[in-house]
Amino acid sequence: MAVVKNPSSQSQKPAGFTTLTETLKQNREQVAENHKTYLNAGLVMMLGLIKFDKQFTRAKGINVWDCEGNRYLDFLGAYGALNLGHNHPKVLAALDQVKELPNLLQASLGTITGALAKNLALVAPGNLQRSFFGNSGAEAVEGAIKLARAATGRQGLIYCDGSFHGKTTGALAVTGREKYQKAFHPLIPGCVSIPFGDLGLLEKNLKAETAAAFIVEPIQGEGGIILSPPGYLPGARKLCSKYGTLLIIDEVQTGFGRTGKMFACEHENVTPDILCLAKSLGGGIMPIGAYITTDEIWKKAYGSMEKALLHTSTFGGNTWAAAAGIAALEIIYDENLPDKARLSGDYLLAELQRLKDKYPLIKDVRGQGLMAGIEFNQPGSLAIKVTFGLANKLSEEYLGSLVAGELLNRYRIITAYTLNNPNVIRLEPPLNVTREEIDTLLQALEDIFATHKGFLSMATSGAKTVLKSMFRK
Repeated sequence: MAVVKNPSSQSQKPAGFTTLTETLKQNREQVAENHKTYLNAGLVMMLGLIKFDKQFTRAKGINVWDCEGNRYLDFLGAYGALNLGHNHPKVLAALDQVKELPNLLQASLGTITGALAKNLALVAPGNLQRSFFGNSGAEAVEGAIKLARAATGRQGLIYCDGSFHGKTTGALAVTGREKYQKAFHPLIPGCVSIPFGDLGLLEKNLKAETAAAFIVEPIQGEGGIILSPPGYLPGARKLCSKYGTLLIIDEVQTGFGRTGKMFACEHENVTPDILCLAKSLGGGIMPIGAYITTDEIWKKAYGSMEKALLHTSTFGGNTWAAAAGIAALEIIYDENLPDKARLSGDYLLAELQRLKDKYPLIKDVRGQGLMAGIEFNQPGSLAIKVTFGLANKLSEEYLGSLVAGELLNRYRIITAYTLNNPNVIRLEPPLNVTREEIDTLLQALEDIFATHKGFLSMATSGAKTVLKSMFRK
């Protein structure tokens, strides 16, 4: 659809310009039309097919409300960015405290930025000391890759099948799914993918001593909530040290209490050379990403005036984002969120296992703390595949989205499938989720599995939702 622009003076707002006050009054259809015309039309269509295109107008804690006043429980948690929940009042209060400070002033040393860096050094495992701030997890990974190459003088990178580290060019080059890489080849050279959890192949690729870094997630979030095997991270730590390769641990999703420890690598007492952070560092309000490394590695890469500006970010470490980061860390400790995640996670995973034992639709239940995944079995009947076409295709490839759709549209519980395995739905609620709220989720799942005892029922229900959405449009 071509956009017709009305000519106007440079000193006047264009005809049709929408003010913020007007924007806040827009209805669901107007919001969808803006996205369809000016943003991602394919995403609008995809979300609309399973009625995920709701307009949410208010949020607090685990609760969000749509434009019709309906309340939902957010068990998606912005893929791990809402450890503190929506709009935590102490984070908002922190922003109010700094509202008169300069937010962006590069020709200075930011007061709040320096304090956040100090706090991260105190919180992080081992001797991790020096931070770099960006705006997202992908930027943290980009910075970590550059740091590793600059510090070691090597170019190679090793990553894992099924991993997810971001969609910018460097982060995408070490993201383990071809679907997201294919359209953007060639990516940066020298990147080698190995199976997650295989120390033998890791050592085989380290022996050449050409790899600057091995990057790994303690739990593969987008891979389908895949936990690293016991001993894998300590083994990787030992091998990387042996061959002079830096170990980058990506805790963008798992960090800040999500798994029952402040950082997931602490479950096995592993300290990486570089730790990537983001998501909940911003308290669920401000975008901020960071990597933190040792003093020694930092100095090798950037430890002189000549090298001090080799890697920078205009908005990285701005006052508002850093203030949110300080407040988020304070809240995590004051509210004892890692322990809450551990206790609530133990309960959630035990109850999900009970459902797995009861319903054959569930193939597996995995997780740690409040990072849980439910994987679904696949239909095996060729007759069903041939006869039911679209319904079965949805069931085969996106059964997770069908379950998520049932949870959203029937029970008002927000979840989503994982990017690298669409047959897994993820559960990552705020860490202060209550037992009552977890029980509400569990009862909804029980109802869904009891109603849809087979794949055919679930797929047919999903197909009906799709068809209704298509005709509704």
